[in-house]
Amino acid sequence: MAIDIGNTNIVIGCIDGSKCVFVERLSTVRTKTELEYAIDIKNVFDIYHIRLRELEGGIISSVVPQITVTAKLAVEKILKKEPLVVGAGIKTGLNIRIDNPAQLGSDLVVDSVAALAEYPAPMLIFDMGTANTVCVIDKNKNYIGGMIYPGIGVSLDSLTAHAAQLGGIGLEPPEHIIGKNTVECMKSGVLYSSAAAIDGIIDRLCDELEGDVTVIATGGLAGEIVPYCRRKIILDDNLLLKGLAVIYRKNQKG
Repeated sequence: MAIDIGNTNIVIGCIDGSKCVFVERLSTVRTKTELEYAIDIKNVFDIYHIRLRELEGGIISSVVPQITVTAKLAVEKILKKEPLVVGAGIKTGLNIRIDNPAQLGSDLVVDSVAALAEYPAPMLIFDMGTANTVCVIDKNKNYIGGMIYPGIGVSLDSLTAHAAQLGGIGLEPPEHIIGKNTVECMKSGVLYSSAAAIDGIIDRLCDELEGDVTVIATGGLAGEIVPYCRRKIILDDNLLLKGLAVIYRKNQKG
């Protein structure tokens, strides 16, 4: 059982060797109890007819500290085993070269571990969710830093909240890049500005790294934006869950 707790969604997956048996999302609700989360998680596994007693163990990555302990207790309740939680004392094998390695979010650590196990360095990893993050890994497979900037949902919410005449819109792509009405203009602006930002960031980071890089994108909104980018980008929806599986195996005794 692999669980990634994000600000907007909790991603739940079942990993069998190197294969993701399923990936599902729940809404992140900070007020839920451990029993409520235990029921939610168990229900997901029941839908896929997977018996919890057949699972070897569990691992959790979280960027929402107030839910981490609740989720850990929920998993213990249904698995009858203590899950690993990515954080201090966990072996990752990642060589982190930033000012304070302890500050690096567990999701970025897991993304990087997964990408290094599957793709050639140097590399850039875009994780697109509530916030967009970029992990930069050099040719020697060192994590050397990154970027954080507002996600597409945050940008859209801010736009509609601060402009009185602009209402809420969905993220469906517009028919034309040049909008013919307000809704089309907003959709085009949000979508293509996000894609152009990714292309521009890749260009600048390639200059910094002095050469071609592998670019990977993951996260809940990556599939909405990547098709409109001009640079070559590998879309890997299950990157974080695959990284959790790698870290889980690294931390097994014997």
